[in-house]
Amino acid sequence: MNEPMNDPMNDPTRQMTNSRQVLSRLRTLMSEEAGGQTRLDAITDLMAQEMHVEVCSIYLFRDEETLELCATQGLNPEAVHQTRMRLGEGLVGRIAKHGQIINTDNAPGTRGFRYMPETGEEAYSSFLGVPIQRLGETLGVMVVQSKEVRTYSEEEVGVIEVVAMVIAEMTELGAFVGDGAALSARHQRPVLFNGTVAQEGAAAGQVWLHEPRVVVANPIAEDPEREMERLNTAVEELRVGVDRMLSTAAKGDKEQLQVLEAYRMFANSKGWMRRMEEDIGLGLSAEAAVEKEQSTARARMSQVTDPYLRERLHDLDDLSNRLLRILTGQGKETGAEMPESPVLVARNIGPAELLDYGRQLKGIVLEEGSVGSHAAIVARALALPLIVHADRITTEALNGDPILVDGDQGAVHLRPDDTVVSAFRDKMAMQAKAQERYASIRDLPAETLCGRRVALHMNAGLMADLPSLDSSGAEAVGLFRTELQFLTNSHMPKRSELSQVYARVMDAAKDKRVVFRTLDIGSDKVLPYMRAVQEPNPALGWRAVRVALDKPGVMRMQVQAIIRAAAGRPLTLMFPFVAQREEFTRSRAEVDKAIERERILGHPLPASLEVGAMLETPSLAFAPDTLYRDVDFLSIGGNDLKQFFFAADRENELVRRRYDTLNVSFLTFIETIVDRCAALETPLSFCGEDAGRPIEAACLAAIGMRTLSMRPASIGPVKSILRRTNLDDLRDVIHQAREDGLQSVRGPVMEHLRSKL
Repeated sequence: MNEPMNDPMNDPTRQMTNSRQVLSRLRTLMSEEAGGQTRLDAITDLMAQEMHVEVCSIYLFRDEETLELCATQGLNPEAVHQTRMRLGEGLVGRIAKHGQIINTDNAPGTRGFRYMPETGEEAYSSFLGVPIQRLGETLGVMVVQSKEVRTYSEEEVGVIEVVAMVIAEMTELGAFVGDGAALSARHQRPVLFNGTVAQEGAAAGQVWLHEPRVVVANPIAEDPEREMERLNTAVEELRVGVDRMLSTAAKGDKEQLQVLEAYRMFANSKGWMRRMEEDIGLGLSAEAAVEKEQSTARARMSQVTDPYLRERLHDLDDLSNRLLRILTGQGKETGAEMPESPVLVARNIGPAELLDYGRQLKGIVLEEGSVGSHAAIVARALALPLIVHADRITTEALNGDPILVDGDQGAVHLRPDDTVVSAFRDKMAMQAKAQERYASIRDLPAETLCGRRVALHMNAGLMADLPSLDSSGAEAVGLFRTELQFLTNSHMPKRSELSQVYARVMDAAKDKRVVFRTLDIGSDKVLPYMRAVQEPNPALGWRAVRVALDKPGVMRMQVQAIIRAAAGRPLTLMFPFVAQREEFTRSRAEVDKAIERERILGHPLPASLEVGAMLETPSLAFAPDTLYRDVDFLSIGGNDLKQFFFAADRENELVRRRYDTLNVSFLTFIETIVDRCAALETPLSFCGEDAGRPIEAACLAAIGMRTLSMRPASIGPVKSILRRTNLDDLRDVIHQAREDGLQSVRGPVMEHLRSKL
């Protein structure tokens, strides 16, 4: 009996050889002088031949939501640049949306199939589609089809994947530029990114990438053995580097140690190494193999909701970047010079790194981050417009690209066209003219037409903020955020270091009042040297005064540092996130202990001492009268109070815009607090973003708020509107809207102010 013959198509060695041959032919094809459409057509012809299929097609994104058939071998050629589908529509749309492969022997019977009659694809049963993606960004979809009823083997899927990866790299390098909407050059078209405003303001300048993208210029390997050697050498260098960092961090904090341990685990992962070696075996260069694995990890990251797993995938992504920089030699020092008006673009950035850039930046755009993140705090302190959640901007932007940051609308215009530039220039000119008007009233009081005075204070967090105390016309520092000195250090600062910083703050303020808010950490402000606590809802968890009372040593040290900084001058302190009377009384007791200790040590005591609390939770509005008599003052923390009042996370774009500060319910609640403080003679202020918005500030003043604290740049606009407003008339408008049963007073207030101003 004859021995069964081995099917050569199932021979893994033959498949790898075929893959290398395909890529070799592809490299030759790409090296020829040709237009983008000609190259795409040649690729589909080549792949149909090599895969022994009747159809090979390439779909690319026409825009963010639409895929376009850009080349095909086997389908109706007249459908090219005519057949389009929405993201998620049909099998191709599903692949593009989820970044996942579809391999089926019955395409018409597969969930989501959409029949495109103009293509003539109804005759083909089997279907294999893979995403064309680079670093988690899907650029299109590659499809092969045949009449034969079968699923494609793992080896065949592997061949298509590596070819799709090479197409993605060549797309990045502009290899397919030509006629057709989906074939226009990348990194040249105007792009609008909509994000979340973390710091208001406007900026025009040029892109400066925090981490310049690594460009893989040679995705196809000529010598696989040489590429294996390069990969092994680079990985060994990577491992040595991680071990070196670990040996240093072992003497420091546990949090950093855990991150580096995760790095070492990934760097020594046999599975990670095996997959990259397999990709090199299929014909990719070492760099392309690393990037292929990185793209897969990023695609998975977009689907993962578990924060721990996302963090680990971030670790792997960072490690891949390090490995790519070793292989390519493309480190941070690329030789590029920072432009004259740099706008920083990054996936994310820490507070210390941001402070290193300082005031040379004009604005900041991040893919990640949050409105309460470390970077946002520093951006506010530096008065830099900041947009977060600008998805995919780091994959689209190049160093030097023109960019406009609209921190009022949450929009980022990358490579804007002339009409957008003109409109933006007009907007900035109007703002500059308004600033001249504000400068003319800088030294005048915020006195309304009805003769009432409103004190306008500024928020600060860095020494760099203090010059604004005079230039803005602020009467005092209504909030000095002390956590920045903790967040920007890699270790717990010493008492003497803090005391020197706080003393310089008081020196710079001269005789003006400075309200020091004690350490406000937790939620999204986690110290790099403290162990992060996993909480289901950090905003409602272990944060601010709750942390301080559980770790009183830190509070005592900070309070002592502030007392010593005062050096006999008047001192004002307040505690953040107080939710009930006991939290304030315990905190106040720690201050009294610190004062007594300083007296015993013979250190000068403050000439006067005010101790207050931030009202950021609705519960404190209903605390006993004794609390209102115990505190020397209360400061409403509007940002947190509003999100807790409406049960709407201010980080959540789905809900945060639904709820207006000028909602009748919220204003009534604030007015209740104002009336109660007036009856009990408790000084009250309002601190937060809404205090710096002119319309909101006027309404807050109309319901009785007499002290507002805001960012320095907002003082001029707020003072301007107050000096032109009769608060009695505005209060009548608010009360009438309430009686009329309106949900928000914004409409009637805007109409009233337009008629008067």
